[in-house]
Amino acid sequence: MTWRRFSTFVQWIVLGACVGVLCGGASALFLHLLEKASEVRTGHEIVVYTLPLAGLIIGWVYERFGKPIKAGSNLIIDTIHDGGPEIPLRMAPMVLIGTVLPHLFGGSAGREGTAVQMGASLADALAYRLGLTQEVRKQLLAAGVAGGFGSVFGTPIAGTVFGLEFITLGRIEYNALVPALVASVVGDMTTRWLGIGHTHYPAPPHVPLSSLLLLKWLLFAVAIAASTTIFIELTHFIKRQMEKRIPRLPFRMMLGGVVVVAMWQLIGMSDYLGLGVPMIVRSFEDPELPVYAFAAKLLFTAVTLGAGFLGGEVTPLFFVGAALGNALSGPLGLPLPLCAGVGLAAMFASASNTPLALSMMAMELLGANVFPHVAVVCVLSYLLAGHRSIYPAQRLWQRKDGSRLFRPIPLRDLDEVEQERKSGFHDMHPTVGQQADGLSSAAQPHAHDR
Repeated sequence: MTWRRFSTFVQWIVLGACVGVLCGGASALFLHLLEKASEVRTGHEIVVYTLPLAGLIIGWVYERFGKPIKAGSNLIIDTIHDGGPEIPLRMAPMVLIGTVLPHLFGGSAGREGTAVQMGASLADALAYRLGLTQEVRKQLLAAGVAGGFGSVFGTPIAGTVFGLEFITLGRIEYNALVPALVASVVGDMTTRWLGIGHTHYPAPPHVPLSSLLLLKWLLFAVAIAASTTIFIELTHFIKRQMEKRIPRLPFRMMLGGVVVVAMWQLIGMSDYLGLGVPMIVRSFEDPELPVYAFAAKLLFTAVTLGAGFLGGEVTPLFFVGAALGNALSGPLGLPLPLCAGVGLAAMFASASNTPLALSMMAMELLGANVFPHVAVVCVLSYLLAGHRSIYPAQRLWQRKDGSRLFRPIPLRDLDEVEQERKSGFHDMHPTVGQQADGLSSAAQPHAHDR
């Protein structure tokens, strides 16, 4: 190993460890506050009636101070690909508070978006203050994503793969592998050292693969992909319609809060508020779980996020996938814990286009017995869900049918670009500037934009 390679390796380890400590500490604080918020809400459910007021206040604060960070996780993806100014450090405290409060008052949202955004903003702050090159900065951003994801769920290997996989469809960014792995492992260790535990799920039994079982998993994957499609399209539809009809974010969030409270009263139970972790665990054990549970959680989450409330999609989609697996285990003749576990991972895998990361995550959470089954369903549902994502900024490098694009395209622009290409407006060959993309682009001088 040459001196240059050795020094780069040491730099990756040191910087990755620093990012991991920051991510682990932030996740520990976040998870502690979420636990306290959930305890207050479940002990005093009357606070759910104040969700519209909370939405109004949170929306005003974000409208006033949060415009530079309103793109959330999509801002991180765009920054990794395109560079640009420093991700504002205010993102970390704002998304933390802005996520805990909706959970306190009953909003249905998750944790991964907040953890990823906190991790990336802290990593970028470190990169700027150390004066690192643009290339190393992008690697640290991926490490921040990995550290946040791995520490908030207690799945460091899945966190590593997620930080490399969710950036671009059709390519994994190995340039950031070492710092991402170090950040995710150290982040998880830091969170545990600070006394934070994670949810334990029942381990599925060992079931050997067979031709009939593969056919059943194909049917299962179709159901997962259909549910993913409905969730993404419904969330985006609600967001578009609200932005079109109600220009002010505070009033959109207030209306979303009113709708969530109305649905809560209509359904007559609190199981679909907040993270819904107890219902996820119940999906592994209770054959009497309501058949409609997955659809109810999907609707609660789409309204919450579509209205503008902060948070992520992972845990609600875990709920949707596990509950859907619970509902399908009987008709498919499969063990309940196995179906719930596979659904838990596959739902988010198809929604985020990260089948490898979620296959790893299922194994870390549920044990090795689930791995061959979840890998099959994650890949199938990922393919069947088409070119859509909960992260519209994801770059599409290669279509899911295997064909390469003439340049990486954000998923949000895919329809427009395809129409222009068919009309003859796009050159089929990338320019020199278009060839440089993602973490593999050439290092550029680091500019302090703020």
